[in-house]
Amino acid sequence: MVRVIAIVSLMWGAAGSTFAGTWSDAFFEESGRDFGTVPRGMQLSHPFRLVNNTKDRISISGVRVSCGCVSASALKYQLAPGEETVIMANMDSRRFFGHKSVTVYVTFNSPKFDETRLIVQAVARDDLSFNPEVINVGKIKKGDEKSQSMTITFFTSNVNITSVTCDSAFVTPKFKQINQSSGQTIYEIEATMSKDTPVGRWFTDIWVKTNHPNFAKLRVPVTVEVETQLSALPTKVDLGEIKAGSEVDRQVIIRGNQPFRIVNISGADRQVQVRPANQESKTVHIITVTLNPGAVGELKRTIQVDTDLKSNGTVIFDAKATVVP
Repeated sequence: MVRVIAIVSLMWGAAGSTFAGTWSDAFFEESGRDFGTVPRGMQLSHPFRLVNNTKDRISISGVRVSCGCVSASALKYQLAPGEETVIMANMDSRRFFGHKSVTVYVTFNSPKFDETRLIVQAVARDDLSFNPEVINVGKIKKGDEKSQSMTITFFTSNVNITSVTCDSAFVTPKFKQINQSSGQTIYEIEATMSKDTPVGRWFTDIWVKTNHPNFAKLRVPVTVEVETQLSALPTKVDLGEIKAGSEVDRQVIIRGNQPFRIVNISGADRQVQVRPANQESKTVHIITVTLNPGAVGELKRTIQVDTDLKSNGTVIFDAKATVVP
């Protein structure tokens, strides 16, 4: 997942085919990715999740591809039992026209030699355009419902979208025709994020079906970053080295997606004191962290800020320093 590895596509809905074959095939939950029909020039990316489900340490010795229009690499090449990584495949549709299928070879040399083959494929066309190329919902707070859209232009008049679906249950897709002339047809594709979308940076795909054989299956990427209802900035207050007996202040911003009051702060003591600016109900609060250490050594406190928000109303941050004579 993106929250864990930072680049894993949103497994809100399974994409690709699950399989079991050779020894190393069992590490992967899918063997291929079909990007469908895309505008020529679009950059396509997909992470293949790999989990070491054995009791041995495994080693990836190499990743290679069958065509220069695809590049691929592993984010991590040595995996202990239970660890995971991704094989990141990037396909450049500027470098081909029409249908293209490319094999990614992942080679293992420990605890034994083996090789898995992953397939990425797409159909690149010049008579199609996306504006923008990706539906980027941007940053939203947990519990928010937000929509974002893009347009698809078909450079022909005899095409109609018949349905749109999404790999994720957290995204509701819609479509509507906004223009049709003798030379082109334009549709708007809208993605609405659910209030239940989990916290993290997510990727998923909307799939567009049409009545035209040249555009039978179109992929529309969707990205969103869902933040907690409350957030602290910074999440770690690191003061470095400070002298015992001195006093140092730092400010922390507590931000929410709706007005709130701070009702309690815990984790502070005589050496680390925390106080809010006021007791008003607002979306942004500034609290002051004051360190007044009396003993030499490492000083660390975990501060919890409770608010009157009914759900997800607590935020935590750390304060630390090295106290020197």
